[in-house]
Amino acid sequence: MDKREQMSIVVLGHVDHGKSTVIGRLLADTGSLPQGKLEQIKAFCERNARPFEYAFVLDALKDEQAQGITIDTARCFFKTTLRDYIIIDAPGHMEFLKNMITGAARAEAALLVIDAHEGIAENSRKHGYLASLLGINQFVVLVNKMDLISYDRGIFEEIRETYTSFLARLNIHPQGFVPICAREGENIVRRSERMPWYEGPCVLDYIDSFTGSGEKEDKPFRFPLQDVYRFTEEKDDRRIFAGTVESGRIRVGEEVIFLPSQKKSKIKSIEGFNALPRQEIAAGYATGFTLEEEIYVRPGEIMCKVGESLCHVSSRLRANIFWMGRAPMIKGKKYKLKLTTHRAFVQLVEILKVTDAADLSHYGGKQQLDRYEVAECILETTKPIAFDCITESEATGRFVIVDHYEISGGGIIMEALDDRETSLHEHIRRREFSWEKGSVSPADRERRYHHRAKFIVFTGSPESKKREIAKHLEKTLFEENYLAYYLGVESLKIGLEADVSDLQEHREEHIRRLGELARIITDSGMIFITAVDDVDDYDLEILKKLNAPQEILVVNIGKSDLASFRPDFHIEETADVKGAVKAVLSLLRREAIIPDYTI
Repeated sequence: MDKREQMSIVVLGHVDHGKSTVIGRLLADTGSLPQGKLEQIKAFCERNARPFEYAFVLDALKDEQAQGITIDTARCFFKTTLRDYIIIDAPGHMEFLKNMITGAARAEAALLVIDAHEGIAENSRKHGYLASLLGINQFVVLVNKMDLISYDRGIFEEIRETYTSFLARLNIHPQGFVPICAREGENIVRRSERMPWYEGPCVLDYIDSFTGSGEKEDKPFRFPLQDVYRFTEEKDDRRIFAGTVESGRIRVGEEVIFLPSQKKSKIKSIEGFNALPRQEIAAGYATGFTLEEEIYVRPGEIMCKVGESLCHVSSRLRANIFWMGRAPMIKGKKYKLKLTTHRAFVQLVEILKVTDAADLSHYGGKQQLDRYEVAECILETTKPIAFDCITESEATGRFVIVDHYEISGGGIIMEALDDRETSLHEHIRRREFSWEKGSVSPADRERRYHHRAKFIVFTGSPESKKREIAKHLEKTLFEENYLAYYLGVESLKIGLEADVSDLQEHREEHIRRLGELARIITDSGMIFITAVDDVDDYDLEILKKLNAPQEILVVNIGKSDLASFRPDFHIEETADVKGAVKAVLSLLRREAIIPDYTI
């Protein structure tokens, strides 16, 4: 049986303009409420001497009914003969805009409600801008409460003309404007007899006219990796790469590439719980894959199809941001960026221009983003990430920014920028320029210690013997009177964060600290040794840059899972510890790090 198409629609609008009533009517008039639910709500209103309102269908929480406003993003479901819908009710108050952004982040289309009697409010403009900011280009405006203006066509046309002009400046071209009275159900699921002058589609017709996931299937394949699962029961050795297909389609046997790691393999099988085997899968499905060639990739990478247009990979990007944090967004501070399943550290590099969402005026010269400001900015992540521009893919072109465990900003990516010159390069230039050298030169240390300084990094799978080999190397060098020191990366984690569960997200910080520490230890003339799990090309490049001007030596144990970075030396995973250490010592002698003989 084929899966029914599903679409998410966000309902926007100023407070009290009737969003919840519109949604309540859609649910009731399409027969999507549980049996007896509407009667239950009407009975509740009667017992409490309250007039029945369709908004109560959605505002089910007691505190929402007490305040008479929607205070959080709510989701509900209804269906037509065409598809299933998820309706997201976004709050209208300014203080609830964060919830609105969170709810709208996955929407494919938007309905914006304007009160015909009150007219276009400031939030009507702000929400229109936010829809454009999130890349929502399927847009219908509902002019509600037409009964309060006696169904006056002139007022409706005036609102349409004014708001159409405003949306055009946002490059939003709405599919249409619908005069409605949500309370009475006028023009919601059927045409109204009270407004014979309106000859366009009703709300439900417009909703069914929105382009759904079928179009997504024709776009390049995008599969953000959520996690990798391994099953061990009954000798099941599959490694299943799980996630949701955001766009495109793929078949068994086709070649794929993971970005940003650039590791390639082929689809071996398409997996699903309690599902029959299938040869192809497309956008909208949560699924899993097994690969012909087992590779190590981290959650957050995006799997693409070789031969199609691929994601951008960069650490610098131009983006439009809406800032909602209580504290301003400031340059140089590290925040957490969440894009699909990926998590990364990000910082604000430059504010290009700030836009007033009410009148769309621009101004520059700001050094920080204040609450509720919208700006075009340059952002930089600590490592390259995979993404699309919003014009290429909505799902992989939107992001949120977290500050102190709270979602404080949201936005869309407009352009991938050249990242050959990053904040890391600038940091290293400043560090080296300000580096205060002692009176002992590197050559003096080499003569005294009888060896050169070196940063030796052991890589390999977590199951390899790289730590044993690294520690035995330290001991052997020490016994031969060389200055050597081993440090495990785990030692850097202690005290980094009180919340141990959050350590994985701070991996980038661990790598940075390791690189900075290596710069100091190698400057002292010592041989600094470490072993790193799950290292990727970008980790090693960062360590190499941070350790400069000293050199790095990478020794890989077992099969290398690196895509472009070439380790200096390979050791078979089956090698014994003493034999491996002996091989590394021979390499150090060939590289003149330690002499061929000692006195």
